Amino acid sequence: MAAHRRVGVAVDFSPCSNKALQWTVDNLARQGDHLVLVTISQEKDYENGEIQLWEATGSPLIPLSEFSDPALMKKYGVKPGAETLDIVQTAARQKKIEVLMKIYWGDPREKICEAVNDIPLDCLIMGNRGLGTLKRAILGSVSNYVVNHASCPVTVVKTDHH
Repeated sequence: MAAHRRVGVAVDFSPCSNKALQWTVDNLARQGDHLVLVTISQEKDYENGEIQLWEATGSPLIPLSEFSDPALMKKYGVKPGAETLDIVQTAARQKKIEVLMKIYWGDPREKICEAVNDIPLDCLIMGNRGLGTLKRAILGSVSNYVVNHASCPVTVVKTDHH
C-alpha cells in the first residue's frame, strides 16, 4: 500500500470495536495515514437536519477536532465513547495520522460495504461480537457479510471469550 493510505475501522463504540481500533493503531497505522472511523447510526431523528441531509450518502468526512465535540455529534445522532476518543487522540498525536469519521444511517452490512467504495478505503478493520452459531444463524453476522462483499481487504479482530 502506498503512503497516505486510507485505513477504515468500523466502529460502534463497543468493547469489540474499540479492540479492533486499538489493534489497527498498534499494528497497521503509520505516519501519514488517514484513519477513517466508519460508524452506522440506527437513530432516525428527522428533526435533525444533518440526518435528512446526509442519510442517502453518509455524512461528510468529519475531522477529529469536530467529532470530539459532543454538541456537534448530537446533531448527527452519534455519541463517540470516551475510550474510542482516547485511542484516536493518542494515535493522532503519537503517530501523526489524520483521523476522520464518516457516519451512515441504515443497515450496517450494506453501509459498511458502501463506505469502502465511497471514501474509498484501502483496507477495513472491524471487530466481531463473538456470536455463537445459533445467534449468528438467526441474526446474521455483519463481519461475515462485509468480508464476503467488501471490495477491499477486510481484517476481523476477534474478541476474547472468557
